[in-house]
Amino acid sequence: MIKAEDVYRIGIINKPHGVHGELLFTFDDDIFDRVEADYIICMMDGILVPFFFESYRFRSDTTALIKLEGIDTEQQAKRMTNVEVFFPKDHAEELEDNELTWNYFVGFLINDVNKGDIGKVTDVDDSTINTLFVVDYKGTEILIPAQEDFIVDLDREKRVITMQIPEGLLDLN
Repeated sequence: MIKAEDVYRIGIINKPHGVHGELLFTFDDDIFDRVEADYIICMMDGILVPFFFESYRFRSDTTALIKLEGIDTEQQAKRMTNVEVFFPKDHAEELEDNELTWNYFVGFLINDVNKGDIGKVTDVDDSTINTLFVVDYKGTEILIPAQEDFIVDLDREKRVITMQIPEGLLDLN
């Protein structure tokens, strides 16, 4: 069984394309093309289900047309509309730290060198030029800049990001 903590979100399937089961996929992370992986994971009725690629081709920097095994008709493809797509974190382990996208860090613990454990990253907000970690800080959602300059250490095995968060930033939230 695939667990939520073993995957991270890379995009969403938008809609069917054509009548042979091809799907329009909008992605935040093209990791499926950068590592040796022949499948993606989709959230189907609350369960994470692997789907193997038959093929895919890029349409732009953020969209691709994908064909998945077992999805061969327009009706089958329609069931995939608005389905979230995930990727296994263990496949991303072979990438260097500077090749990872910020979404990979959802579920990591943020630790500040001065204040200790801050909380877990629950989401990443990249809607503005400054990417932000959304962190559960004592039951409250706070935003911490996802800046490489603030990251002191990254422990992928323990899933901890040690940061030197600027003085007063936590007080602003």
